[in-house]
Amino acid sequence: MQCPCNPENLYESCCQKAHNNINTVNTPEELMRSRYSAFVLANMDYLQKSHHSTTRPNKREKRKIEAWTKTVNWLKLEVLKTTMGKISDTAGTVEFKAFYMENGKMAVIHENSNFTRENGHWVYVNGKHKA
Repeated sequence: MQCPCNPENLYESCCQKAHNNINTVNTPEELMRSRYSAFVLANMDYLQKSHHSTTRPNKREKRKIEAWTKTVNWLKLEVLKTTMGKISDTAGTVEFKAFYMENGKMAVIHENSNFTRENGHWVYVNGKHKA
């Protein structure tokens, strides 16, 4: 299977590694890509694990997100910019666009996401949506 985050890669050699072991993720961009793939695959366990403990969705929000992600057709991910987030850093940002079809219309999530390290691995903290 092609990887949802980058169709030029196979899932097993790309995001599946992160989905099986979050500690293999070295940068916020890798985490962003693996989270996008998790949305495409409705892998809610990984989405929860890769979310900072202070901003993680509760059970009701998790069910709502899971139901929504199963109703859209994910098209592609574009990573626009990253700041910091090197292996030695403790924080970083990723600006991205995630394109999807919903109710017959194309839509896009354009966000600048904040990442940090928690429990020894990268996690998503929050994001600011862009117009």
